[in-house]
Amino acid sequence: MTSSTAAADTSNPNPSASSSAIPSGAGHAKKSLVKLTVGAIGVVYGDIGTSPLYAFREAFTGAHKLPVDKFHILGVLSMMLWSLMLVVTIKYVMITLKADNKGEGGSFALLSLLTRTLPGGTGKQWVVPLTLLGVMATALFYGDAMITPAISVLGAVEGLRLLNPHFGPLVVPFTLIVVIFLFLIQRKGTASVGALFGPITLVYFITIATLGVIQIMKQPQVLWALSPLYAAQFVIGDPLRAFFTLGSVVLAVTGAEALYADMGHFGRNPIKIAWTGVVFPALILNYLGQSALVLREPGAIADVFYHMAPPALLLPLLILATMAAVIASQAVISGAYSVTQQAIQLGYLPRMSILHTSATELGQIYLPAVNWSLLVCVVILVLGFQSSDNLGAAYGLAVTGTMLITTVMLALMVFRVWKWNKLYAVPLFAIIFTMDLGLFASSATKIVAGGWFPLMIGLMIFTLLTTWKRGRSLVQARLNEGAMPLELFIKSACASATRVPRTAVFLTNALVGVPSALLHNLKHNMVLHERTIFLTVTVEDVPAVSDAKRIEITDLTNGFYRVMVHYGFMDQPDLPKALAQAAAKGLPFKMMDTSFFLSRQTILASDHPGMAVWREHLFTWMNKGAVSAMEFFRLPTNRVVELGSQVEI
Repeated sequence: MTSSTAAADTSNPNPSASSSAIPSGAGHAKKSLVKLTVGAIGVVYGDIGTSPLYAFREAFTGAHKLPVDKFHILGVLSMMLWSLMLVVTIKYVMITLKADNKGEGGSFALLSLLTRTLPGGTGKQWVVPLTLLGVMATALFYGDAMITPAISVLGAVEGLRLLNPHFGPLVVPFTLIVVIFLFLIQRKGTASVGALFGPITLVYFITIATLGVIQIMKQPQVLWALSPLYAAQFVIGDPLRAFFTLGSVVLAVTGAEALYADMGHFGRNPIKIAWTGVVFPALILNYLGQSALVLREPGAIADVFYHMAPPALLLPLLILATMAAVIASQAVISGAYSVTQQAIQLGYLPRMSILHTSATELGQIYLPAVNWSLLVCVVILVLGFQSSDNLGAAYGLAVTGTMLITTVMLALMVFRVWKWNKLYAVPLFAIIFTMDLGLFASSATKIVAGGWFPLMIGLMIFTLLTTWKRGRSLVQARLNEGAMPLELFIKSACASATRVPRTAVFLTNALVGVPSALLHNLKHNMVLHERTIFLTVTVEDVPAVSDAKRIEITDLTNGFYRVMVHYGFMDQPDLPKALAQAAAKGLPFKMMDTSFFLSRQTILASDHPGMAVWREHLFTWMNKGAVSAMEFFRLPTNRVVELGSQVEI
């Protein structure tokens, strides 16, 4: 992963990136470990915490139904418990969290960490396949972000049917009301309600653990399923059904990918403590309790989660589960904002409006375009699938695809960078990879039943990401073709052009040649400012760049300067704030004496070699919807001049 010039979203390698970063999670030490742990319980584990609403039931009532007998009940239970152990505890908590990219995690963070730390020749040969894997994982994540709110809220609201059978027709309308309300309040941000997330989810986990213990006491023999032998017996005794059941078992581990993605918000230790101390035990106890109940009352499988509660507590449990589902949805929606921001910074998406919802927490952002797009997709999912059982078929493929890609990338980290002892690393990863591959293959059998949806979304997002990246590269190549050498321009302009007072800043993503905006300005106004600055914004392959490394200034003589402003892919670009640091480097700025000149290109599809014509038209459409550099970089509106040009690709 190379640096990306944010001014035009094109690639620009900068080998010094690794030295310019500071841990974005550096402030964690200043906060209470208990507070961070409780916060992690709410945000990080909200998704996986709502899996008991539908995961165990789905194995028996979903697309591939199982007989509700002791053999299959204990077999499914054992598979779920050991999936939690292998996939979440060992793979994510014990191994993946070690892949700390300056305090940040997630697909892009792991990708940039790998390409930066892989040994010389090895790293270069892996750049292209790793980049494709990272983009694919990101594309699949968006499918997850659409399905999670739909299945979580539906799974919780379906408890209405137990309150009164006549409430069945109200499940979908009430789900839509909750979902629409959830997306409407996104603009207000999570700062005001974030403190409630952890405590509410903590109460939820304590509740589901207690319900599980009560059921286990009535049927203690269910504890035998803690042994992996029951999963093995299921696989050997009924292999075809066991394979299909893996597609339902994966629902028990959905949300595990959030462990790594949210590391930058809470830190490694709070996430580990929350899992081992609260979440993992609560999930195990609840799944054991659900199995114990079904062993006694096979008919309870239809709504096994709610059947665990006494009738008097059904309504409070329904309310608590719905709140937990909303929190789980909030977490994945916020994740979609963060992933989109990273994609924009790294040059895979056009600039979008990014609003900050907190004055103190940089990670709390709101992207209107992403919010409303997700809302439309979630509403379509709820109306189209109608129940959490139906959505379960669609859910697994997006999650397992992301998990499988993470395993491949993590294996490279373990064997090529960390150089673990192969004596134990090879068997360990053979087990993990086999498990992930089995989960993915089983989920793939549900393509017709709903798995087509995340595949379709993933393919669409992958096409958008790669088209924008390739398109910006082609635009830059076209601009460079006719660029005038900078040294020649400076000599010629200083000898002939009239110089006027004040400062002109020309945003450009090219480090060679004269910006087209400057040539257009000189052509039409026939003047040069006494101080002319070529400003390039680069996004490094690290999460954050320190203020000390933020800005570089090069004197090009005769009043011309090259200014480089560096950001990490989790930083928030703010050029006026960055330029205020220029005085310390010997180039003081007065904003009221400065004009910013931006070049706004109109892209025209043509028969030039580069991309298929339909992708060129797609790129042109995406470019029209991009937010202007003025808004994205927070430039003062009264100091900006935009000069247009046409570029054929």
